Amino acid sequence: MIAFDEAMALLAEHIAPLDAETIALSKAAGRTLAADITAAIPSPRCTISAMDGYAVRLSSVVPETPMRVVGEARPGHAHAGRLEAGMAVRIFTGAPLPEGADCVIMQEYASRAGDDVRFSAGFGPARHIRQQGSDFAKGDVVLEQGTSCDPKALVAIAAADRAEIAAHRQPRVALLATGDELVEPGSAESASDAIPDSTSYALAALVEREGGVVTARERGLDDLPALERQAGALLGGADLVVVTGGASVGERDFAKPMFAPHGLELVFDKVAIKPGKPVWLGRAGGTLVLGLPGNPTSAMVTARLFLQPILALLQGASTAHRWRTMLLAEGLPATGDRETFARAAWVKEGLRPLGNQDSGVQGRLARADWLVRCPPGQAELPAGAMVEALPF
Repeated sequence: MIAFDEAMALLAEHIAPLDAETIALSKAAGRTLAADITAAIPSPRCTISAMDGYAVRLSSVVPETPMRVVGEARPGHAHAGRLEAGMAVRIFTGAPLPEGADCVIMQEYASRAGDDVRFSAGFGPARHIRQQGSDFAKGDVVLEQGTSCDPKALVAIAAADRAEIAAHRQPRVALLATGDELVEPGSAESASDAIPDSTSYALAALVEREGGVVTARERGLDDLPALERQAGALLGGADLVVVTGGASVGERDFAKPMFAPHGLELVFDKVAIKPGKPVWLGRAGGTLVLGLPGNPTSAMVTARLFLQPILALLQGASTAHRWRTMLLAEGLPATGDRETFARAAWVKEGLRPLGNQDSGVQGRLARADWLVRCPPGQAELPAGAMVEALPF
């Protein structure tokens, strides 16, 4: 077995981003940039008003002295003439500042009578203008390669006047759950020795949430020749095959043997973590293969720890887990010789570890929203201790 941090380093060493493609901005949500976004235009495009009011030359303004209103400026409709001393232009937020103006006086300080406007004292010192390019200039890098296109990033891309982006291709992921006992949810009640396949749908949802495309979701019986054929078919149409179950060393554990005829080369085999020791990673026929434990909780914990970073790497994003230092609301027992990831729920007092940490527990899994990282050999932790935690 290898340590968790060593396994994470091997992910970064062995997994490269998929090739890039050009896609429309309308399809960019959730994708990862394969190239920097540079601004085609400055922002603001020109110097604009930050308030509704009147554009003036500040040096010519005398409180309570009338100034002549010579026009109006609205967003998309600039005032055509040059503003001279003693003149004012009615202006609205976002409108281009007229030539010759250097200040906008808010309308709250204005008193209009026909073509004249007077300003009461106290309108300064702010000038209420946004200079051209004060957000970014033409040619500036607005977003860097590797950025995920969340809604905030889409604002920046559109503001940079870019209708397309270069993005790494979405990983094609095939899911294979193994075991004679597994059946489609909803059908287990009719067979006493059947168990619902409770992880395949969850893994498919995780893949799609993290930007991947599920190309297959299949189950395989504990029949090695049949599994070898099934593995070969899945490898041909995927960038990553995720197989659950059959990862131990029993006579009917076929997760790795099924890929042997296809040239399986292991990156790592077993990691010193709890739950999830049987997790493994390899490559067969040029396709990545990730093996997850069969126990549902172990499968989901290792999917969070390994599958999510793999999907990120394939899309050119960062794989670094963002651990947070948090307070324990209840104590944790001492750990053994493996790094332990305890499932916990957030309450107002801090993180409350779930009472049953068994790897086969499913009913309480939905209440776990954090993983608490416990180093091997850690002593019992009391309530109030600070721990590293990862959103789950």
